[in-house]
Amino acid sequence: MSMRSLVFALLGAWLSVFAPDVRAAVQSIDVYGAWHCGNDYCTWSTVRGVNEFDQKNRWLINRGDGTPSVNLVVLSFVHPLDLLNKTNDANPLAGIPVGMTADIVNYFKVQNVRVMLSIGGITYTKAWNQALAQDAAKLGRNAALVATTLGVGIEIDYEENRSPNLEGLEQFIRAYRAELPYDVNGANHAARLTIDLAAGDRWLIAITRKATADWLRDTSLAEVRLDYANAMVPARQPSARDAIANWQEHVDGKLQYAPPIPPLAPAKFTGSVYLVGGRVIPECNRFATSLQSSTSSFVRSVQGKEAGMTPGMLGYMFWAAECSGTRNVCTAPPNTCESGVGVGATTFNVPIPMPPLRQH
Repeated sequence: MSMRSLVFALLGAWLSVFAPDVRAAVQSIDVYGAWHCGNDYCTWSTVRGVNEFDQKNRWLINRGDGTPSVNLVVLSFVHPLDLLNKTNDANPLAGIPVGMTADIVNYFKVQNVRVMLSIGGITYTKAWNQALAQDAAKLGRNAALVATTLGVGIEIDYEENRSPNLEGLEQFIRAYRAELPYDVNGANHAARLTIDLAAGDRWLIAITRKATADWLRDTSLAEVRLDYANAMVPARQPSARDAIANWQEHVDGKLQYAPPIPPLAPAKFTGSVYLVGGRVIPECNRFATSLQSSTSSFVRSVQGKEAGMTPGMLGYMFWAAECSGTRNVCTAPPNTCESGVGVGATTFNVPIPMPPLRQH
């Protein structure tokens, strides 16, 4: 055997021992989803036919080869006071926007795309405060009733930065979990309960602290346990460096705060980027130069700060499909996103349907 061959043989032997650990440190992208604002800037105020909806949104369920571009769609937004005051056993869907119909939900679910409803958003922060003050437990029960009726999960998007009602929010979670216990395998779609946090740890501080310390740990009590969090988009599309810095803040925590924010397990949150802006951007139409491409090494391998935390975040969320704002283009023809998100789903081999998620 030549010296060259011997070197390669020894290198191969070394890799056979150590490479499995290296490979295990790079996780799959398990959550690859889009918030969906409908065609009227997140109000979902009209009932839409499936054929018309399909013309505007087919890219989400077909990246070009018949396979969905995403494995999760979050219909945004439900008004918290409507959910509190209008939903009841006789009319379980009365408190959600009329456009969030079973037909729209099933449009995605028959393609193995998981569906969730988002309660709140920045516009409805005051409504969240009012609903939690009036009857937080009833709000949680009503959310669970909607989730069970439609077979969807629920996202908490409560963006009160200064003085959030954390006691009320925990009552909401407890009431929801009393109806729909935490499902470690994610098989019951209605049991999926998540929360939105800021892009980093410097906004929504009180909510982030409470969620990270008490609701998002693998040791959290089952009656208050959330599945995961979404680190939301910042005010504008960040650079790759700034996006990674924001997400690293969640991983590191803010131990210098009083009280501190503990580290969040990478497996307990997704990172979010804009899908479109005032024009079509690479996230939608040019994967090779997109943020999900340039940040994917970090997202798939970032190390947790505490023992037992597995490396790698859960994946990505995109803000937002169809018409998210009056200043943004809509992701309908000719601005569909197969060449961005769709190519990303292929590149990352995103599992469809979404698999059971890591717990720590």
